[in-house]
Amino acid sequence: MTKAGRFWTLRYIIINATYFAVYSGIHAYASVFLLEKGFSNTLIGITLALANILSVIFQPLVAGLIDKQGRLTNRNVSMASTALLLAGSILLLLIKNGIVVIFIIFALIYTVQMVYQPILTAMYFEYEAAGCHIYYGLARGLGSCGFAVVSVFTGMAIGRFGVNILMILDIIFLTIALIVLYFFKKPAVTAPVSSSDETEVAHNNLIVFTKTYPAFMLFVVAGVCFFFAHNAINDYMIQIITPLGGTEASMGTAVFIAALLELPTMALINKIMKKISVKNLLLISGTAFLIKTLLMLVAPNMAVVYISQAMQIFAYAVFIPAGAYFVNQTMAKFDQVKGQAYINCSITLGGVFSSFICGRLLDIRGPHFMLIVSLAVTTVGLVIAFVALKVLGKPSVKNT
Repeated sequence: MTKAGRFWTLRYIIINATYFAVYSGIHAYASVFLLEKGFSNTLIGITLALANILSVIFQPLVAGLIDKQGRLTNRNVSMASTALLLAGSILLLLIKNGIVVIFIIFALIYTVQMVYQPILTAMYFEYEAAGCHIYYGLARGLGSCGFAVVSVFTGMAIGRFGVNILMILDIIFLTIALIVLYFFKKPAVTAPVSSSDETEVAHNNLIVFTKTYPAFMLFVVAGVCFFFAHNAINDYMIQIITPLGGTEASMGTAVFIAALLELPTMALINKIMKKISVKNLLLISGTAFLIKTLLMLVAPNMAVVYISQAMQIFAYAVFIPAGAYFVNQTMAKFDQVKGQAYINCSITLGGVFSSFICGRLLDIRGPHFMLIVSLAVTTVGLVIAFVALKVLGKPSVKNT
């Protein structure tokens, strides 16, 4: 890697690491934070479901605006999102009680962070095309390491300092992120306009987009199924492990294992893709999601929970970078931010359904039955993914 490449990569690493450090506080510890504030499991489910619904609505809308190549750039939206997250975290730190107010603020910052995530990925491809060489796999993997380190630290810190430590850490990381983003300016490059650029149009209408990329959109449905189980496990980890003797500290360890193991796969994704196609990698990922959920279901103790979390190396760690490159290989230029948004929508829609359904299942039937349902949904997703990636054949290619 050249010196210039290291410089761009370092800054992109900081942006990713701080984003996912904050993701830990807002997402991984959502149940812990909201339970402490007086929320029931059902109300937690409603809060997270509402946030995910809003993010599914706004992700393609914001992506469509960015794809129009106007003043609303990936960097500008990233800065605005970070500033909103910072303001929300400060408010949650200052507000001592009031379920309604906490419900509104938490749902909003959860939404903003989900809307921001695909833009972070799209920003890499934008800067790479402008000659800013960034080692995406390494940066994204170290982002997961940021999540891992903060998660394990937070699990221990909550027991000592209380749940407000979540917001204090978020404020620190968001401040760092905002400063780095401010100076993360793409160099002014006047790119030659190709004939394909002149004829390309952005497919901002969902129906037209689906007709243009049918196999891709069917795979998005499969992704929803994968992340139904993924989000159920992440959002309700404390409820799952408590009957097995788990605590907030052991939850932090479980999250740490999963996140830390994402680094080697993501860092090596470019080399892996030279040997295994992106479509096959996505099918491997779906199979790993299935095995991870099965292990969590049959886990008799925390040791098996940790083994289940280790499947992250083949599940989430493969899905995220492979999904990003799948978009880049499949989408026309003016559709790529929307493509990243729809991949992320599979994550958030999975969160919508798991939050609505699993919060209620926990209150009525407990974590074991919730995991049975999650396993069934993941199995359906794997079948859909196979149909989308293999049966339907080669997806639409760029500039079609």
